[in-house]
Amino acid sequence: MGHLFTDRAEAGALLAERLPGRRDAVVLALPRGGVAVALPVARRLGGVLDVLVTRKIGYPESPELGVGALAEGGEPVFDEELMGRLGLTMADLDEVVERERAELERRVRVYRGSRPLPTVAGHDVVVVDDGLATGVTARAALRALRAAEPDRLTLAAPVGAARTVKMLRGEADEVVVLATPPDFFAVGQWYEHFDQLTDAEVLSLLRSR
Repeated sequence: MGHLFTDRAEAGALLAERLPGRRDAVVLALPRGGVAVALPVARRLGGVLDVLVTRKIGYPESPELGVGALAEGGEPVFDEELMGRLGLTMADLDEVVERERAELERRVRVYRGSRPLPTVAGHDVVVVDDGLATGVTARAALRALRAAEPDRLTLAAPVGAARTVKMLRGEADEVVVLATPPDFFAVGQWYEHFDQLTDAEVLSLLRSR
């Protein structure tokens, strides 16, 4: 198994080539990793670059296992199939949801301060992430944005699980993914360099637009 991309910047440059005809689009990255991919996309499209802050809702007994997600401006979205397998109800996750909502609001302040999200209504909007594993975070983002009535809503990522990409096609007007490897296990396996970004690095990328 070989890497598909050297790093997120290279992946973003390749992704940008697959997104023609979207001049002046609003490009919204899912932080943190999505910001490094979205920067070359926004430069190529000549549009606004900002973040749409999301938070994973973790399984209380194993927080790394995401059973849902929150996106700013939207309601929680849950992986109902996984919750059923785990015997979870939404009420079981109330405390986790409130904790993640508070962290989401904190990160919005860190990344944008008092600046509002760019205007979405009536605009061509491209949501960018560094990869799509379960897709629950992207789904939360797309649903929050859909409620804001964009003219066109596109999800773009360098790599994703085939099943996830198929599921997300029902959430966006278009889903652009460069590769859906049959042996997909995790996003990071397809990058030679996949270090986690810090908040400071995210802010630096946003300023460099």
